[in-house]
Parts: sequence; structure tokens; C-alpha cells
Amino acid sequence: MLLPTRRLSIESARRGRWDTARVEAFSDGVFAIAITLLVLDIHVPPSEFDNLWHGIVREWPSYLGYATSFLTIGGIWLAHHGVFRRLRYADNAVMRINLVLLMAVAFLPYPTRLIAEAIRNSDAERAAVIFYGLNLLVISTLFSALWGAVARDRKLLEPDVTEGELRSILVASSPNIAFYVVATVLAIVAPHVAAVGYLLIAIVAVVRVQGDEPTTDAPVPRVEPE
Repeated sequence: MLLPTRRLSIESARRGRWDTARVEAFSDGVFAIAITLLVLDIHVPPSEFDNLWHGIVREWPSYLGYATSFLTIGGIWLAHHGVFRRLRYADNAVMRINLVLLMAVAFLPYPTRLIAEAIRNSDAERAAVIFYGLNLLVISTLFSALWGAVARDRKLLEPDVTEGELRSILVASSPNIAFYVVATVLAIVAPHVAAVGYLLIAIVAVVRVQGDEPTTDAPVPRVEPE
């Protein structure tokens, strides 16, 4: 029979635990909806139907925004899956950061549409590209914060997670912040170049995320809650 103090300690440790299966299912739903909403803003105005091919080509800003945001969300989803696959459970900090991350991802279709509509307006394009870049920077920063919260509390991790896996996810998430800062600053003087830069960052992020591979690294020591 457990002593009352021991029982309270165990109950207290379990109180802040969240099942990762439901968290990941909810997150996948948000990613899927956000990524689907992107295509709804692509359309050719009826006034262009007399020369439809010209109208289709003229919508290139919408295609650029769609490709950039789709790959950005896709890259975050891949990395997000890599994180939650390695969790035994989530704690309160991980849950809250994840919720704010999903909020930022769900917001992305709005600046995507804004950048597509404003890119031809010299007065508005700079503000639109900077606003879009700030949204991407927030998403990248929140994902790094999510992984940071996990890495600081090894009790959250599965016992077979290796140091190599920890380093690979850290390397995959951290550089994007610096890239987005540079691209957003560049948008002040060269909005079109910055818009293409966002696309290149998204492509690199998707390519950099790798699936699981066998490793011989020693597993992270398992720490049981007291």
C-alpha cells in the first residue's frame, strides 16, 4: 500500500501529463485545414476569361504564395511529427506552446492571400511581404520553443530516443529563424527577392527533414518522476 505522501506525489506528477495521440491528431487536423485553405484564394477574375491563358499566367503571385505556404506548413508538419513520435507524453508547457504554434499556422492563409494581392502594388507590397515574413518567423520560433521545452525535460521522451536524434531535430529547426530574419529585413529594400527567399527557405526545410534511421547512439537516460 502506498503512503499518502507517495500517492500524492505520483498523482501530482501525472496531473500535468497529456496523451500525445490525441494532441497529434488534433494538430494534424489543423495542419490539413490550413494547407487546404491556401488553394481557395487562387482564382482567375471573370474579366480575364477572354484571354484565359493570360489570366492564368497573371496569377503568378498566388501560385508563389501557395507554394511557399504549402511547403512551409508541410515542413512544420514533418518536423512536428518527428517531435511527437518521440514523446511518451506531453506536459502543460508543450501543450500550450503547441496550441499557440497551431494558431500561427492556421493564420498563415491570411498573409498568403495578402501577399498575392499586394505584390503588384508598389505602395503595399513591402508591407505585405514583411507581414508575411513575420508570420513565418513566429511559426519557426514557436516550433523551436516547442522542441526546446521537450529537450529540457527528458522525462517527456521515449527511453530509446538517442542524443543523435535530439541533435538532428535541433539542427533541422534552429537555422530557419535566422533565415527568416534575414529575408524579412531584405523585404524592406527588395520585396520580390524576399518573397522568393521565403520559398527557398521552405524548400530547404522540407528537404532537411529526414525519416527515422537506425542509429548506434546511446539512448537518452530515462528519468523517472519522483
